[in-house]
Order: sequence, then C-alpha cells, then structure tokens
Amino acid sequence: MKKITTILSLLFTTTLLAQIDPVLLRRIPKDTVKNALNMDAVYDRPFLGIGKLPVSVGGYAEVNWQRLSTDGVSEGHQFEFRRMTLFVSSTISTRIKFLSELEFEEGGKEIAIEFAAIDMELIPLANLRAGIILNPIGSFNQNHDGPKWEFTDRPISSTEMLPSTWSNAGFGIYGKEYSKDWMYGYELYLSGSFDDRIIDNNLGRTSLPASKLNPERFEAINSGIPLFTGKVSVRNSKYGELGVSYMGGVFNKFEEDGLALDKKRRVDVYALDYNNTLPWIDTFITAEWAWVWVDVPETFGQQYGSRQMGGFADIVQPIIRRKILDWENASVNLACRFEYVDYNVGKFNETGHNIGDQIWSIMPAISFRPSARTVLRLNYRILEATDLIGNPPSLTKGFSFGLSTYF
Repeated sequence: MKKITTILSLLFTTTLLAQIDPVLLRRIPKDTVKNALNMDAVYDRPFLGIGKLPVSVGGYAEVNWQRLSTDGVSEGHQFEFRRMTLFVSSTISTRIKFLSELEFEEGGKEIAIEFAAIDMELIPLANLRAGIILNPIGSFNQNHDGPKWEFTDRPISSTEMLPSTWSNAGFGIYGKEYSKDWMYGYELYLSGSFDDRIIDNNLGRTSLPASKLNPERFEAINSGIPLFTGKVSVRNSKYGELGVSYMGGVFNKFEEDGLALDKKRRVDVYALDYNNTLPWIDTFITAEWAWVWVDVPETFGQQYGSRQMGGFADIVQPIIRRKILDWENASVNLACRFEYVDYNVGKFNETGHNIGDQIWSIMPAISFRPSARTVLRLNYRILEATDLIGNPPSLTKGFSFGLSTYF
C-alpha cells in the first residue's frame, strides 16, 4: 500500500508540473548589487519562480571527460557526472529569507546539504544568519559553483588542504556598507568544528578535509567548543576586492565525563584572497592563499605536519565577445590556473633537510560561454608531486573537457 501511495504521489506531482503554463515561469532577479562582494555568492545565482508560489528554485550541473597519466601510466578515458546541485529559496516575510543548497556528487553516491540558512535582516551592518552555513575562509568555499569557473577541477589547495566545500551548523552575524567607490563587508560565525580525523586518518598526513567524513558533525562538536570563523572584505570599483579571513578552534576530544584525556589542541587557518577585472582588457584575476597550523601530538610521526600552506591564482582573458550562432552575448576565453600546496612545512628533526609532501600544478584552458550561465571548457593539466622524503617527483599530465551550466 505504501508503494502504491508513493507512485500515485509521484504521478500527481508530474501531472501538476506538466500543466504549468510556461508564462508563469519567471527568473528571479539576483539579490545582489553591482560589484557585490565574494561573500554574496550564495545569493548571486539564477532562480526560477513559478507563478505566485513563495518558493524559487534553481541549480547547476557538471559533466566531465578526462584522460590523465602519471609517469606514463593511465587509466584511460573516464567520464563523470561530477555533481548536480539544487537551490531552493524563499522570502518568508519582510526581512526574513531562507536559502538552501543540496548537492548530489558522483552520480548520487554522495548527497549533502551544503547550505541551508535563515537570514534575518536587521540593519545593513548587522544581520543574523542561522542554519547550515558556509564558513567564510578564503574565497572559493563560498563561491564554488561550477559554472562560474573556467576549469573542470576545483583548486587543489581549496579541496585537499582546506576542506572546501566546508559547511557546519551554526549562528552568526554579517553586514555590508557602501561609500562611493568603496564597499565593506564582514561575517562572524560560531559553528560546528573539526575533529580528531585531522590527524587520525588513513591518508598518512594532516588533513582538514578528513573531518568532512564525520557523520555527526552537523549535530555534535567533538571538542564541545565551537569553531570561530570570521572574514573582512574591502572592494574598490577600480582596484578589486581583498579579503582577510580566519578560522580556528579546538578539534580534539580533550575530556570525557570530566576526566582529562589530553590537552586542548587547536587548528588555526588564515587566508587572503583577491579578485579584480582589469579595465580596458577585461582580464579577470582571482587568487587565494592560506596557512594552516595544527597542534599535532608528539607521539605522531613527522609525516603529520603541524604547518601547511598553499593557494591558487586564476587568470582569465576574453578573446572573443559577440553573437555566435543564436547566442547574443557569447564569449571565448583563454585561462590559466597556477597552484601550489605544501602539506608539511618544515624540516626533518634527524637530518635538517626539508620535508617533502608538496605539489605544484599549471592548468591552461580555453572555454566557450554561450551565456554567462553556461561554460564549455577544455583544460590541460601538468602536475608535479613530491613525496615525504623528497624522492624524484611524479609527473601527471592530461586533458579534461567539461560542460557546466545553471538551470
């Protein structure tokens, strides 16, 4: 009986949607202003409204092909439906909004709520946000939508060193102010935190992204102490936007039922990010650099680094902007991404030699955008990785091709 009820419900929903007059479908204006800050990215998305319903929907999808080889060894051609993301937003009442982001990765093997927050607007400089928030560390974590980038892969430093996309249940305040050519903004949050997986994992290195595997991180804090994340951004209409951010807190379970298990061990992350479009030639530059400090117990081997650093820089140059076929505002762009990550900054105690475990990558690209919401991109990656003890590096090379679009 339950199965029959479910099938009837699906048929009813399908029939209802099929009867919607296309005239009732309308695009919702983005809730941003010109030259918005990077922290506005969650609202800087296309939404579709249906009639007078109070809910708007949207999303994006990414499909890729790649063929890579490492030191001449390749797994051949690979196709991947990397992710599909759904947005749902609603203006509940005056000054109260809700926005959510649900992501399906790897053909549905991984399903996660990346953002689901209620915003209560008080005054421009003080607004409340509560729910599952995107911690504002660096620039990419909040601005990760695939169609916005000319590259099929997300930055290595943002996903393998920092845990993008990194979201947690929490509360916070945010605000913005404008003054002629200047814009100022800030965000301050207390939220769920990291756990012992930072150093207790099967990767053999210190890894902040390993904490994303904790199935209870949206309902419990391992240490019992909230993670603090804060960011301040300044934008000038001529000189671009500069962001300074910090994220830190205690990650280990240092006591149990009042019994001391260990000292409080902290993780602290600092990041700088910058973006600007150069006048006259319209070259777009975006960059991010981060430093990570982790209090690693002395009992762990030196492969678990207490310091990490890395970042990326993207340069995108439009070379054609005109009508192509039936697309009025199409563009062709040349781009290149430069990346570097050092997973273990320091020297071996015994020899004084530098510890390895670092990578660098260069990824030139060409992309075609029939509109700002859709990108067809071809990349070529050159990546060199050095192991912990500094053996001759491995070299990875190959092409990737992908299509990403908002819908």
